[in-house]
Amino acid sequence: MAIENVQQLLTEQLGKNPGTEILTGTDAVTSKDFYCVYFPVETVVSVLKVAGVAEAGLQTTFSAGVSLFLNVTDITLTSGTAICYNEGPTT
Repeated sequence: MAIENVQQLLTEQLGKNPGTEILTGTDAVTSKDFYCVYFPVETVVSVLKVAGVAEAGLQTTFSAGVSLFLNVTDITLTSGTAICYNEGPTT
């Protein structure tokens, strides 16, 4: 979806939908629709699935302050913290 105006862009940047999820430690979520994942501290991720991309094994460390603007559907942490921003309304 293309950004249509400045207001829509600001809404995207500020967390457009309620229900932002904070993952810590060894948390995992599946079948979600996140448009951004932010890592406030160094975080090790063992699973990261992105919509429309072939699944690949991943174990990587993200430095503190990294933001991923991707359509993340599944994420599993080994350690650290991730703030996940929902694309759609929560149910």
